[in-house]
Amino acid sequence: MVKLETVDGLAVITIDRPEARNAIALSTMDELDEAIDAAAGARALAITGGGDRVFVSGGDLKELAKLRTLDEARAMAWRMRRICDRISAFPGPVVAALNGHALGGGAEVAVAADIRLAADDITIGFNQSSLAIMPAWGGAERLTTLVGPSQALLLAGSGRKLSAEEAMKVGLVDQVIERSRFDDGWRTVAQSLATAPATAIKKVIRGVEPGEAVEEFAHLWVADEHWAAADRVLKRAK
Repeated sequence: MVKLETVDGLAVITIDRPEARNAIALSTMDELDEAIDAAAGARALAITGGGDRVFVSGGDLKELAKLRTLDEARAMAWRMRRICDRISAFPGPVVAALNGHALGGGAEVAVAADIRLAADDITIGFNQSSLAIMPAWGGAERLTTLVGPSQALLLAGSGRKLSAEEAMKVGLVDQVIERSRFDDGWRTVAQSLATAPATAIKKVIRGVEPGEAVEEFAHLWVADEHWAAADRVLKRAK
């Protein structure tokens, strides 16, 4: 089951399949597409897993093991790759809240986000090589962008699992939060990014011409939100 909640401009998608360790089945892909559609208009998006043991354990092997032909393998890979592309292309900031272990395809979903926040007791790993396969959903390319080509080859080629702290050291995780305050912690961070400035900053850092960056700033400058905030500052200064 994929759940969607929206609070104060933050849309939260939760992959909640406890019977399958939050693994992604073909039906889960349909539900993710629908949830992303429904999240349109939110200023920020967060993706997490149900419970506190697993973020996403990868593809649901019990179901995906039925795919035996090249065409079936290609179709499945393209289907979930496009969903990860949609996550990455979401207009506002996207946060992966790693509530539990993120392994294989779960790590691929995590790196489709802009920011990864991890509970301090999780592990993350591109361990597809243990099944004699490789990341299929764009994760190898995104991992390379985060940690560089040699580190990406080392991690994905060996299938090594990293602790949250190890992952932060190599740039795979952005912030580690104590388990006892993880839920409040990641929600606070994600909510702080559900703003028009954060959306504009995401657009600019993805790569725009200088004129587009100035235009983004100018639109924020003349917006009512800016002047309301400026008035509050000016009143405190009196």
